[in-house]
Amino acid sequence: MSDPVTFAVNADELIKLALKEDITSEDASTNAVIRKKTLGRVQLICKQNGVICGLSVFKRTFELLDGSVKIDLFAEDGDRVEKGQLIAEVEGDIRVLLSGERTALNFLQRMSGIATYTAELVKLLEGSKTKLLDTRKTTPNMRIFEKYSVRVGGGVNHRYNLSDGILLKDNHIGAAGSVKRAVELAKEYSPFVRKIEIEVENLEMCRQALEAGADIIMLDNMSPEDMKKAVVMIGGRALTECSGNITKENIRSIADIGVDFVSSGALTHSAPILDLSLKNLHPIE
Repeated sequence: MSDPVTFAVNADELIKLALKEDITSEDASTNAVIRKKTLGRVQLICKQNGVICGLSVFKRTFELLDGSVKIDLFAEDGDRVEKGQLIAEVEGDIRVLLSGERTALNFLQRMSGIATYTAELVKLLEGSKTKLLDTRKTTPNMRIFEKYSVRVGGGVNHRYNLSDGILLKDNHIGAAGSVKRAVELAKEYSPFVRKIEIEVENLEMCRQALEAGADIIMLDNMSPEDMKKAVVMIGGRALTECSGNITKENIRSIADIGVDFVSSGALTHSAPILDLSLKNLHPIE
């Protein structure tokens, strides 16, 4: 999924669904004013500074409408872009350019926004050992795009879905009866090569998780003071992850406590879009 071309091809079905959502039978506005094939060109312009991401998806959206569309890209995923910068030019049937515009931009703006916000948090972690993780708090049917965007922004993917790994949260613990029992059941069920992560909310739960042999202990919504005590208690015998209300204002102080990972749902559920626009559409000979 890291290769842009492979990523776009694997995402074809999701892009097609997005196009079907926007064009159920026809583009009535376009068909009303453009009655036949007319070649045209339009420019993709950046309207604010940020990190561009999703160019392969932007390109693929038009290609799925018409394979003859020509797209020249002047940037790559992960590049920092500036307001007013020309990012790409798209040439083809004007009807295709108009019909694909919103879907292509929706993907590109959303993905670039996530990459931009992720890059801002990653920069705040520079000089620490702490890595930034995403979560499963993604938009339905957008996970492949959103988690890719986190990586482009310099973050690290947590498990992709429920089949990827074992993460025992508060309700799993409640169902099992205790932290100790939850870890025991997980060890009985899973192969020895699979790590077991468990979420804890206080120091007593942390002690139980450590004694039960959890591989990763997530310190969830703990105070900075208790988090410091937990890291000392764990003493490197398990990896540590901090989660809950991670912001630009507190992420560095959390990293300085010495946790291995910080996870933030905001990367995918709250990142603002990067403003981009298709402009200067005109017919060509």
